[in-house]
Amino acid sequence: MTAQLERTETRSLIQGRVLVFAAIAMSALVLRLAVTSFSPLAAEIRDEIGFSASIVGVFGMVPTAMFAIFGLITPAIAKRIGLERTALVAMLMAGVGMLLRAMMSQTWSLLALSALALAGMGIGNVVIPPLVKRYFSDRLATMSSVYIVAVQIGTIVPAFVAVPVADAFGWRFSIGWWSAFGFAAAVPWLITLARSRKARANEAGSVENASDSVAAVAEQPRGQVWRSPVAWGMAGMFGMTSLITYSMFTWIPSILRDAGASDAFGGTMVGMFSVIGLVAAFGAPTLCARMANPFPVVIACAVCYLVGMGGLYFAPMAAPVVWVVVLGLGPSTFPMSLTLINLRTRSHIGSSALSGFTQGIGYSVACLGPLLFGVFHDVSGGYAAPFGLLVVAVIVVLLGAYQACKPRMLEDSWHAPAKN
Repeated sequence: MTAQLERTETRSLIQGRVLVFAAIAMSALVLRLAVTSFSPLAAEIRDEIGFSASIVGVFGMVPTAMFAIFGLITPAIAKRIGLERTALVAMLMAGVGMLLRAMMSQTWSLLALSALALAGMGIGNVVIPPLVKRYFSDRLATMSSVYIVAVQIGTIVPAFVAVPVADAFGWRFSIGWWSAFGFAAAVPWLITLARSRKARANEAGSVENASDSVAAVAEQPRGQVWRSPVAWGMAGMFGMTSLITYSMFTWIPSILRDAGASDAFGGTMVGMFSVIGLVAAFGAPTLCARMANPFPVVIACAVCYLVGMGGLYFAPMAAPVVWVVVLGLGPSTFPMSLTLINLRTRSHIGSSALSGFTQGIGYSVACLGPLLFGVFHDVSGGYAAPFGLLVVAVIVVLLGAYQACKPRMLEDSWHAPAKN
């Protein structure tokens, strides 16, 4: 009887992990859909609805603003209702926002519902790393690669198919049909929560039930994440990586156009920059997990940043493909940051706190990148000052990574010093 019970519990645990694996992978795929499905169609949507070019800029800043705001408040939400319920809410917000915004004909309703979808995605950004920590602490590198690759696919694919789908079915369908992915990603979280409730009712005492208990979460000791140098290092590494990346997404076409390239070529280079990021997502988490201190990898990424930026500044058309490919290897520090969130924490509690702090602070800084690059360009009349800004960002990446990569845990340094 005991052996049969053990087999039943083992089978239930395996099934639960498979279900959560699907939930994490599907949720990660959703986390950028509202951004990259809209951007290629912004001009067409603007012409039909009738908002100004400045409002297009507002739409461009909403993603990082929502990611920043909900990066900071999501840990409190997860503490109150649990990680799984928070993930479910995030996917439903993303699905509802993407669906309803496709039906809007007024600028501010379109903007508000875009913000709703992006708020859901911002919540998802934060809760996925601690969910990986909770359910797959024995497979951190593998699962980090899975969800980071899914995020990259969800970034790249909509950008490529948005225009063809809009040409065939209209822009409303093109930005709205992605909502199906948000609703689909909610399903495995619903099943996971239903299984947990059923198991608790049967007093099965499974690992899933214990980890799902909000009361158990509340009893675990917590510190103040901002006290830890690990947290500030992670925020600097992640934030400056995102600032550089968003700046390059925005400005590579202009840099190459000013150097004599066509708009089509500039767009192709942005696509290549994105694809290199996908390649990095496969290898960086595993490499990061196998090294006690992966700071040498960050140094290599910094060299790639500097070589790519130097090429684009001093001789952009001499070897533009080479410069963009090398530059695209620099943001390998992005998947490294997401992996380190789990490698530098002892539990999903610490992971949730570190994920929220890292992404909240990081995206707050990152949203200024494209704007400051443009301001520096306008003021100086060239690209020396903007690239100087990015060089400073690379230095901050190195300083932050030096703290984040050290083999130590957040929980060892997030408490207030003891008073004598």
